Amino acid sequence: MDIHFSRKEFAARRRATLRAMAARDLDGLLMFRQESMYYLTGLHTFGYCFFQCVYLGADGKMILLTRLPDAIVAKQTTILEDVRTWENRPDANPARNLRTILEERSCRGRRLGIELDAYGLTAYNHRRVAAALDDFCRLEDASDLVTGLRVIKSPKELQYCRKAGRLADAALEEALRLAVPGAWEGDILAAMQGAVFRGDGDYSGNEFIIGSGPRASFGRYVTGRRRLGVRDLLTLEWAGAYRFYHAAMMRTLMIGKPTGAALAIHDAALDAHRASAEQLQPGRRFGDVFDAYSRVVTKAGYAHLGATGYSLGATFPPTWMDWPMCWPGNEIEIREGMVVFIHTIIMSKNRRLAQAPGQSYIVRARGPEALSRLPLSSVAR
Repeated sequence: MDIHFSRKEFAARRRATLRAMAARDLDGLLMFRQESMYYLTGLHTFGYCFFQCVYLGADGKMILLTRLPDAIVAKQTTILEDVRTWENRPDANPARNLRTILEERSCRGRRLGIELDAYGLTAYNHRRVAAALDDFCRLEDASDLVTGLRVIKSPKELQYCRKAGRLADAALEEALRLAVPGAWEGDILAAMQGAVFRGDGDYSGNEFIIGSGPRASFGRYVTGRRRLGVRDLLTLEWAGAYRFYHAAMMRTLMIGKPTGAALAIHDAALDAHRASAEQLQPGRRFGDVFDAYSRVVTKAGYAHLGATGYSLGATFPPTWMDWPMCWPGNEIEIREGMVVFIHTIIMSKNRRLAQAPGQSYIVRARGPEALSRLPLSSVAR
């Protein structure tokens, strides 16, 4: 079976989840987040874009409800022993199948948590679930329950994060090799993604971002490619992904001889990044990371964004972003074992120049551990 954690680790995760459920007086949990399913069972399939739910009872019983193709995958990639299917038919309503399962588990009148903040639970599907369970049980939003457990990584998870960092470095090395005047963005992108796959990596939770020239400050993937100019900026945001654990990175490369203004904003960006990374100490707050970034950027006379990074873990499309985020005033405590991506995006006031050094770190008691071995400054001289 293709399971990437020991049954002992899965059992520990389940016990922690049951304790969290008991603390909220929940008799069961309905999981619609693919991240939660992977964390507790090993399930990884895009079936969550249809209707897919894992029920976890207070007694530890887990049942998956999904479509047949995903049930076949679940038999080979999860610790689940009870897998149920619903059929794609014009009159199909999998919410009724879910109610049948809950009736079987004596959930009538019980208080169940449900992951409402889930890409798999669309408004359409939520309406069907609410209708099917009306006057049957009480539903309470528990979107943050498993998410709060996932944020602290086990030793095995951190091994996967470090491997993801090595894959991210391999991708950057390909970009550095190819990023010369006249290079085609498509060749750079293909080489970066290929480096991840050659290293036994996975598709990342969202697309690799590549933008040069007028797109260098976009910070989003857009369709269409261009060739690099003689003097150009090329912004890349990508991630190594290994067993779905992400190590995201970001760089703005200077193509050709940089101007003095370009070097000045580059140096300010590095100062801001280092100041932010210094805040990754157990006991500090995610808002502290943002404050360090904004202080340095503002003092240097440049513009900044309203956030400067976020937690990372095993995530699935449409995004690799995880909870929590580094935004002003965020009082969530930084704890040892978290993995945090800091992207230090700064722009000139007219937005003609930008820099975006970024990399991922493991929070350790002795100081942050960078998941990249490549220096942030090596790409800009």
